[in-house]
Amino acid sequence: MKPNLFSPLKLRDIILKNRIVVSPMCQYSASDGFPNDWHFVHLGSRAVGGAALIFTEAAAISPEGRISPADLGIWKDEHIAPLKRITDFIHQNGAVAGIQLSHAGYKASSQEPWNGRSYITTEHGGWEVVSPSEVLLEDAKSTSTTITTAGIEKVLEDFKNATKRALDAGFKVIEIHAAHGYLIHEFMSPLINKRSDEYGGSFENRIKLLLQITEDLRSIIPENLPLFVRISATDWLENGWTIEDSIKLSIILKSKGVDVIDCSTGGLTPPEKIPVGIGYQVPFAQSIRDKTGITTGAVGLIVSPSQAEEIITAGKADLVFLAREMLRDPYFPMRAAYELGYDTQWAKQYERAKRVKK
Repeated sequence: MKPNLFSPLKLRDIILKNRIVVSPMCQYSASDGFPNDWHFVHLGSRAVGGAALIFTEAAAISPEGRISPADLGIWKDEHIAPLKRITDFIHQNGAVAGIQLSHAGYKASSQEPWNGRSYITTEHGGWEVVSPSEVLLEDAKSTSTTITTAGIEKVLEDFKNATKRALDAGFKVIEIHAAHGYLIHEFMSPLINKRSDEYGGSFENRIKLLLQITEDLRSIIPENLPLFVRISATDWLENGWTIEDSIKLSIILKSKGVDVIDCSTGGLTPPEKIPVGIGYQVPFAQSIRDKTGITTGAVGLIVSPSQAEEIITAGKADLVFLAREMLRDPYFPMRAAYELGYDTQWAKQYERAKRVKK
């Protein structure tokens, strides 16, 4: 019997061959936003490995929207061709190429993780960063600038232009990054958003930016292609964004044409008391799925084929997004098929190494 992990999923006209997704994972290896051979091999090998949907890392919609100077970008037309080289390879190997569009907000202009992550000042080659309200940055001296209405209009335009470029580059799935303490999440959470204008205060005002972006992108993306949104389903902080907020938001996003809620958590401000453990974020995907009827993706320490199979079989989520496990094993889907006793298709170049359980 075919494992549920290897059942196809239809999202509009896109058919995912299984339920395994390569989650967006920052590589901090681009120059001026351009992908290079690292990105080609990193993403391409996971398509060969059998995942159904391969997401790029968060791609910045503007230079100032980058987390670090080494982030992937999609803010100019010159980025299209090298990205298309990657999407072509992914599609040639039976997977679907997805891109996550992002603006880092007050987390922008930061060092790469292996260089400390701290804020890079303008004096040291960084740039001015914005957020819904002023925030003290990681160097404990600098503060972000409160984004103006004109700045918000530019963000909206940048998201639209990035989406058009993503489609030209061949991506079949687009995801809005509204999680992990980046700009859209900053607007959503009352812990950061202290505005008194139409973008602050009430729940309806705080989600306005995300809804505007969603409506803009849905009007650009062809009807036959799906739109995903990644959210932090909870801030894990008192008086912050909650799972109840996420359920309410997901109902609205579903009505706006969003197809999948990619359910992560946290990332807004340190320190956070998070009960990290195997599958610790899965219950959020299940709760949103159960209470809204929208398709969800589960993330967070999904590390084994049996665990992934149980999540899908039990209806806890419709997709499993793997990150660190995919870094450890780009061929996790092949291994999962073997361990679950399913004879899945391999790349013909690798077939002589294939094992099938009897």
